[in-house]
Amino acid sequence: MGNLFDRFDRVDTALNRWLVANSIAILRVSLGLVFLAFGALKFFPGMSPIEGLATRTTEALTLGLVPAGAGLAATAALECAIGLCFVTGRFLRVGVWLMGAQMLGAMSPLVLFPGEMFSGPFRAPTLEAQYIIKDVILVAAAAVIAATWTGARIVAEPRSLKSTLRAREAPHVADPRRPEMQPSSRR
Repeated sequence: MGNLFDRFDRVDTALNRWLVANSIAILRVSLGLVFLAFGALKFFPGMSPIEGLATRTTEALTLGLVPAGAGLAATAALECAIGLCFVTGRFLRVGVWLMGAQMLGAMSPLVLFPGEMFSGPFRAPTLEAQYIIKDVILVAAAAVIAATWTGARIVAEPRSLKSTLRAREAPHVADPRRPEMQPSSRR
């Protein structure tokens, strides 16, 4: 049994090293594909499940100055541009800033139309509200990607699976400005 566990531990460690080397790029491309897909849907009338809400939100945020169709086309173009920045890795900083602005607009229905967004039983979020709330994950993913601008990296510190099973806390990210946060000082 110990031999089987040791083999699994080696596979687990190798997988961890692969994830350290590739997970940020996978996250970046995945986020870009999500933005490209959802942006592209908005170019085709009736294809986006959030089309009606997106047009009403644009009208509300622009005080009616931007017509619904133009607002939806602009949102589609913005989301596709963000997606291209993430997929290609080019103009990534611009893409993250554009995404920040887009997310403010995308999440604003929670504030603009709360009665509509939380009209489920016991004021539970509707399907549209859940669609919007999940954007928190996209923002978190973009934050991880944005952290790499200043040199943040995932660093492999190979530890056996057995030793991590006994750990009482989640691993921390090392901060070179704070020696007390270095992983080796916590063991």
